[in-house]
Amino acid sequence: MQEVVYLHGFASSSRSEKAVLTQQYFQNLPEVKFRALDLPYTPNEAMSALDAQLTVPPSAIIGSSLGGFLATVLAERFGCRACLINPAVAPHKVLAQHLGTYEHPVLQQRYQVELAHMSQLERLMPHTLRDASQYLVLLQTGDEVLDYQQAVAYYQGAKVQVVQGGDHSFVGYQHYLPQIAQFCLQA
Repeated sequence: MQEVVYLHGFASSSRSEKAVLTQQYFQNLPEVKFRALDLPYTPNEAMSALDAQLTVPPSAIIGSSLGGFLATVLAERFGCRACLINPAVAPHKVLAQHLGTYEHPVLQQRYQVELAHMSQLERLMPHTLRDASQYLVLLQTGDEVLDYQQAVAYYQGAKVQVVQGGDHSFVGYQHYLPQIAQFCLQA
C-alpha cells in the first residue's frame, strides 16, 4: 500500500479547503493510505513532529505554500515524490515580514513567529535538488503571497505547470487532483 502525506501551509491546518479536498479525493483510492498532518508552526518543532510521524518514508508528499517547502525538505531526505502547490521557496525571507502571535486552528495553541525561526528555516532549505524529476510543481501567476517565478527558477528540471491568474489558494485546485494523484502514485 502506498502512503501519501499532505502538509499544510503557514497558519493553516488539516482542515483547510485544499487538505479536505485532497483527503476526499484519496479516500476513493483504496490502495492508498492518506494522511493530512497538523504541524506546529515553528520550524524545529515541525521537523521533530514530522520525524516522529514519518517513521517510514511515504510514497509521496503533497505540500502547499510552507508545506511545499517542508515537502521539499522531506523529499530530499527520503528520495520520494513531492507535489507542491504554490510552494514557498525561501520562506525565511517571506515569513520575516509576518513576525508576531498566531493561533493554530486545530491544536488551539498560540504561538510566536520569531526572527530565530527564520534562521531555522534557512538551515533547512536544500540548496540543490538531487532529482528534480521527482517533483510536480503547480503555480498560479496571481499568487499574491509568493513570487511564482522563484519556484520556476528553483525547481528547474521538475514538472512545472504555470497557470495564468489565480491566487495563493490555487484557484480550481480540485480539478488538478487527478493529475496530482497520478504523479504521486507513479512507481
